[in-house]
Amino acid sequence: MTTTVRVFVNGRGLDAPAGGTALDAVSVHSSADAAAVHEGRLLVTDSRGLPVPADTPLFNGALFRLIPNRERDAADPATQFDS
Repeated sequence: MTTTVRVFVNGRGLDAPAGGTALDAVSVHSSADAAAVHEGRLLVTDSRGLPVPADTPLFNGALFRLIPNRERDAADPATQFDS
C-alpha cells in the first residue's frame, strides 16, 4: 500500500498523504494557502470549478483549484432574485 497519492493543486503535481483530505493537499502545496482555506479567504474547487468541502477525501489524480472567497455584493441587481 502506498503512503501517498498524486494530486494536483493549481496545476502543480504533489504527493499528498494517502487517506488525506483536500485541505491536506493544499497544505502540501502551501501552508499559507491552507491557512487561508481554514480562515475562509480561499475556497477549494474541483476540476470543474465547483466548490468542494475541505474534508473531501483524496484520490490519485484529484485536481483542486484555489479561488478567492468573494462575498456577494448586496448592491448587485442579481441578488434581488435570491430567496
